[in-house]
Amino acid sequence: MDARLFNQKIETTYKQAAQLYKRTKVASPEQRAELLEQSLEELRITLEELHVAEEEILAQNQELAIAQNQIEIERQRYLDLFEFAPDGYIVTDATGKIREANRAAAKLLNVPQQFLVGKPLISYVPYDQRQVFRTQLQKMSQMQQMQEWELTICPRHAVAFDAAVTVSSMYNASGIPMGWRWLIRDITARKQAEATIRTIQLQNLQLQEAAKLRAHFLAIMSHELRSPLNAIVGFSQLLLRQTQSALPHNQENMVSRILSSGRHLLVLIEDILDFSKVEAGKLTLKLEPLNVVDLVIATTEEMHCLAEQKHLELQRSFAIQSSIITNDSVRLRQILLNLLSNAIKFTEVGKVEVRVWELGSDRIAIAVEDTGIGIDPEDLQSIFQPFRQGNQTLTRQHGGTGLGLAITDSLVKMMRGKISVESKLGEGATFYVELPRQVGQQ
Repeated sequence: MDARLFNQKIETTYKQAAQLYKRTKVASPEQRAELLEQSLEELRITLEELHVAEEEILAQNQELAIAQNQIEIERQRYLDLFEFAPDGYIVTDATGKIREANRAAAKLLNVPQQFLVGKPLISYVPYDQRQVFRTQLQKMSQMQQMQEWELTICPRHAVAFDAAVTVSSMYNASGIPMGWRWLIRDITARKQAEATIRTIQLQNLQLQEAAKLRAHFLAIMSHELRSPLNAIVGFSQLLLRQTQSALPHNQENMVSRILSSGRHLLVLIEDILDFSKVEAGKLTLKLEPLNVVDLVIATTEEMHCLAEQKHLELQRSFAIQSSIITNDSVRLRQILLNLLSNAIKFTEVGKVEVRVWELGSDRIAIAVEDTGIGIDPEDLQSIFQPFRQGNQTLTRQHGGTGLGLAITDSLVKMMRGKISVESKLGEGATFYVELPRQVGQQ
């Protein structure tokens, strides 16, 4: 029951009491006793009703007090959130004048809070952007919220910064716009990060283009150099094979050196050409069934003469039941040749051994172990990077482009395998290659 109904009940009670008084005054003594009894009963009933109504009003007042307390708590909570929010919050009227501003907004605009109230928000926008700002204000009257509106803010006596603004409309009870709530966030760091990312992306594109041009250049130069070198090697072989008019010993020695140097250059050029194909993604595998044991035997036989020149033992061992696998025989042979030639190149005393064994039913492993100079622990992390060798100086003892292991690593990955190395300086090195028995199509 509300206060209005309670007041009506009290007024009705007063009227009833006045009527009873009038009736009692004009009644006879006999009638007065009866009227008094009736009047008392009516007054008792009315008082009970008033008491019930009073209880209802007290309960309603208590509920109202609780609700008012909750509203005050929520209001204070809103004020705390508004005041101590990390982002700038501003409330403006329909003309854009500031009505409320929190601490973060005052800090962003470099103006004390009490001096912000009544100031037009547009006064903190650069002159060249104010027309756009006014246009946006006009547009906002037709929308409820605008998010991520980016504009420049010019604080008082401070450096301008980029801001992201979220604006929501406020309406009165009649649904008429009465102002806006503004959330202002400094996005200078974000804009700088975006600019850095764009710069890095541009640099990456430039690097990719440079890599393509380099690969193209290497491929062209490799082809151009291979043609004259093939001629040099071929004619050198012809001169050495002459039987009727044999060359004098000193000339034969010179031609042999030409032939050896030409072959060495061809190997280097083939490495460069393969590397350029790998970088350009033009190297493909020609898969076929092959006998891995036969391939290892044939490859080690090719390297036997190099091992004998250095008085090294070239050993091989097999622990494999089924030696038939599916792979590219040419590229698998290239992997073995690269690993064997490196092992022989960096070994002066001892042996080089090739081992083949099974890793379950679907994988095989090949290891090339030597007793050579080993690899410095600092070089192990970069051993498969292009153009990297243990000794990077031009006067290093062992030649080569530094592409052999990089090409080997790429080929192993193309075969869905993995390669690793274990080594101690002065104690030799062991390269492990794990491959699936059945290499899938690329």
